[in-house]
Amino acid sequence: MQRPPLKQAKSIDNVFNSAYWHLNQQDFTIGEIRTKLTRKTENVEWIETVLAHLIEHKYLKSDLEFAIRFCESAFSNDTGVSAIQRKLKKRGIASNDIETALEQVIDEEEVDFNEMASNRLQSRFMSFDGICREKLYAQMNTRGFSRAQIDYALSQHPEQDSLRSKMAIKADKAELSIEIIKLYRKGKGQTLIRNELKQRSIDISEFEETLYQLELAGDIDFYQSCKEQLAKKRYDLTDFKDKSKAYAYLSRKGFTSDEIKETLSPASD
Repeated sequence: MQRPPLKQAKSIDNVFNSAYWHLNQQDFTIGEIRTKLTRKTENVEWIETVLAHLIEHKYLKSDLEFAIRFCESAFSNDTGVSAIQRKLKKRGIASNDIETALEQVIDEEEVDFNEMASNRLQSRFMSFDGICREKLYAQMNTRGFSRAQIDYALSQHPEQDSLRSKMAIKADKAELSIEIIKLYRKGKGQTLIRNELKQRSIDISEFEETLYQLELAGDIDFYQSCKEQLAKKRYDLTDFKDKSKAYAYLSRKGFTSDEIKETLSPASD
């Protein structure tokens, strides 16, 4: 639903009242209040008079003072530098004021970002159930901490060894036979399947036995698959070079030497 138009100021008192009302809600920068007042009136003289009064009587802080108070509050809430920089820039504070404020508060309060990151991590995560390593790093980075600071915080966490990658969590849930069949249906041979499963951190300790059971059940047939993959190509097997290329192609697909030789032999046609 579209908001009704803001009632326009009929006097400078209306502009003052609007400014006071906004500042009673929260702290705003000079630029933010100016923007709000321009919606209340087109009278630039009224706006500048109100702003000058608010600044003179300390209702409005300078951008540097605002940035300093913002940094103090953010650090007390375990917020890192990059998040502070991002938020202050969004509120229209100039980069030099942001950096000056950061340097001053960091120096005065002797801020230890490693310790801050550690406090944040331990207060937010008693354990790492339900979260993977990638998501945790993303959350902490959004909070303003660098990777080195997050690494330190994690090294101090009593449950650090239980934090697992997204791939490892997914691998735990994977059923070996199903994953083998998925890759087999994509035309991959057993060597390539084994390597891909290993790269995905899936337990392959039962790989050979699982293959054997799948072959007995007729769910997979690598000799037949090898022939089907070759049929997709146009190699002339009577030509030595083409036959060598066919062998290399099937080998890259993960088929064994026996499967390839059987496929390339004239008797297999």
